[in-house]
Amino acid sequence: MSLMDRVAGAPITWGVCEVPGWGYQLSPDRVLAEMSGIGLRATELGPEGFLPGDPGRLRDLLAEHDLQLVGGFLPMVLHVADGLEDRLAGAAAYADLLAEGGGGVVVLATSATGDGYDLAPELDKDGWKSLVYGVDRVVDLASERGLIVAVHPHYGTAIERAEHIRRFLEASSASLCLDTGHLMVGGADPLEVVRSAPGRVAHVHMKDVAAEVAETVRARGSGYQEAVSEGMYRPLGAGDLDVRGIVRTLEESGYRGWYVLEQDTVLKAAPEEGAGPVHEAAASAEFLRRVASELDRESPARVAGGARAALDASPPDREER
Repeated sequence: MSLMDRVAGAPITWGVCEVPGWGYQLSPDRVLAEMSGIGLRATELGPEGFLPGDPGRLRDLLAEHDLQLVGGFLPMVLHVADGLEDRLAGAAAYADLLAEGGGGVVVLATSATGDGYDLAPELDKDGWKSLVYGVDRVVDLASERGLIVAVHPHYGTAIERAEHIRRFLEASSASLCLDTGHLMVGGADPLEVVRSAPGRVAHVHMKDVAAEVAETVRARGSGYQEAVSEGMYRPLGAGDLDVRGIVRTLEESGYRGWYVLEQDTVLKAAPEEGAGPVHEAAASAEFLRRVASELDRESPARVAGGARAALDASPPDREER
């Protein structure tokens, strides 16, 4: 599949979020129609209750908009042992809906114990042990349903900063969801994460970032939701990330998963029809189309360059020996 055949949307791009009091929530029909209208092929599930909880109704609704289900975002408290079995039962029910609805990826965030994303828990040795155990349990129940788990480093969660990501990669064999924006807000370099752990990336959330705002959030000078409301996240190509470099490095590393446009947004009211988040989502999709075209043009040269390098490195013929 070409790169553009692997571009999906996320309801949070349209302001639909699991955090209480996040903002105005658009209807599923409008969100899905606008996704399809800008050429996206799939969607994530969104927060509980946004899309139908019945798999048949879910598949029918997506089919009406010519979309498929790629996966869904599952925030879970995993570093606290108390109550874990109950939370895993909820994760199993969520995985059932994903699998029966046609999805493939559980995007797992290691949440703090409260609502929102302003306070990240600091884990001790036992906390990390509990977290890795919890992740492994979710991986097992997802695998039983034919799903993969992509653990999502996320601002305001137990895996937030670069050192958290390194520690998690060393302690667990689970795959990652590469969220370009959350990595930057947490102080990690998304491009360096791709380069250092290319085989671990199983899912990608794409957003661009205003670096100055991200630095303020990282220093706890601004709340996360406040910063999102003020436009911390930008359409691809309109912020300070090397989006082209990230996509190029992913593709060259053999990544063939989904690129989900996930530009977190807070809405104060319903935009007029044809206005609002769809414009920024369309700009991001168009940016990816340009990147995909550049990569397609470069591809023959890369193949030829690889072939020349192989010939140069080949052993001499018998006569030359």
